[in-house]
Amino acid sequence: MTIIVVTTMFVSLLLCAMIVLTRGWHGQLTANGTAGVQTVHQGMIPRIGGVAIILGLVTATLLIGPVDSDLMWLLLLAVLSAWFFGIAEDISGGVSTRLRLLATMGSALIAWWLTGYGIYRVDLVGVDSLLGFTPIALVFTMFAVAGVAHSINLVDGFNGLASGTVLICLGALAWVAADLQDTLVLHLSLVVMAVTVGFFALNYPFGKLFLGDGGAYTLGFFLAWISVMLVNRHETDVSPWAPFLICAYPVLETLFSIWRRVLNNRRMDHPDRVHLHSLVFRRVVPRFFPDASLTARNALATPFLWLFALVPAIAGVYWHDNTLACMIAIAVTALVYAALHRRLTRFKWLR
Repeated sequence: MTIIVVTTMFVSLLLCAMIVLTRGWHGQLTANGTAGVQTVHQGMIPRIGGVAIILGLVTATLLIGPVDSDLMWLLLLAVLSAWFFGIAEDISGGVSTRLRLLATMGSALIAWWLTGYGIYRVDLVGVDSLLGFTPIALVFTMFAVAGVAHSINLVDGFNGLASGTVLICLGALAWVAADLQDTLVLHLSLVVMAVTVGFFALNYPFGKLFLGDGGAYTLGFFLAWISVMLVNRHETDVSPWAPFLICAYPVLETLFSIWRRVLNNRRMDHPDRVHLHSLVFRRVVPRFFPDASLTARNALATPFLWLFALVPAIAGVYWHDNTLACMIAIAVTALVYAALHRRLTRFKWLR
C-alpha cells in the first residue's frame, strides 16, 4: 500500500503542476482574479485543482487491489455530481450555492444507493428511532454529507487551509481505522490523503493553484463518506459523534456562519469577511508579522487555523468510542470558537 500511496501522491503533484504550467492556455476560463470580498491573493491563479483531485483518485483506483477499487469506483461515480457542478462554478462563476448543495446531496443519495452505508444512529433517544425509518435516515445522510462537503468549501479561504484541514481530519479517521484494523477505510483514507498532499504542495505556501469548488466539494464528500462508513462498520466501537468532533472546525465554521447570517438577515450564500480565518488574517497575523507581504500573510494565517482543527481531531481519535466525551468536547470547541470570534470582532485580541 505504501507504493500505491506514494505513486498517487506524485501523480497528483504532476497533474497539479501541469495545470499550473499550462495556465496560459486555459487561464481565461479557469483563473481566479483579485476581485471579491474574501480575496487575499495576488495575480491570476488557476482554480481548477478539482480536476487534478478527481484524476488523481482515478489513478489511485487503477492501482489499488480489487476489494478497495470496487468501492472506489462506486464512490467516484457518486461524487461526479458534486464535482461537476463545482467545476462548472469554477469555470463559469454562475452556479448557485443552492444548486451545488443539491448536487452534493445527489452524490450522497447515489453513494447510499450504491454502497448501502448511511447515518442510522446518533446515539440520542428518540432520534435513533426516527433514523430507523430508511427515508428519514436517507434525508439526514444527504444533508449531513452535503453540509460537511460545503464546510470544506467554506474554509477554503487561504493557501493550504482547506486541504490542510482535510489532511488533519482524514489523518484522524485513518488513525481510528488503523486502531480498529479496518483496512478498507484505512486504505481509502490514505488514498484521498495522498491526492490531497499532491495538491497541497502547489497550494501552500505560495498559492500556485487553488482547490476551487470542484476540489473542495470532492474532498469534502470523501471526508464525509469515510466518516459515515467508519461509524457504520463499527457500531459498538465508534461513536457517531466522533467524526463530528474530528471535523469540528469546518463544521462549526459553517454552523456559526449560518447563525450569523440569520441574525443579520442576510442570504445564506452572502459572502463576508468575518469568518474565523478572515479575522485571524486581518487581526492576528498583522500583530505578529506587521511587515509581511500579502502573500506571506495569506500563508501565515493558515497554521493558526490548523491548530484549531488539530485539537478536536486529536480528541476525536482519543474518545472515538465515547459519545458523552465527544459531545462535551464538541460543546467546548464551540464555546472556544465563539469566544475567539467575539474577541476578534471586538478588537480585543490579547488584551
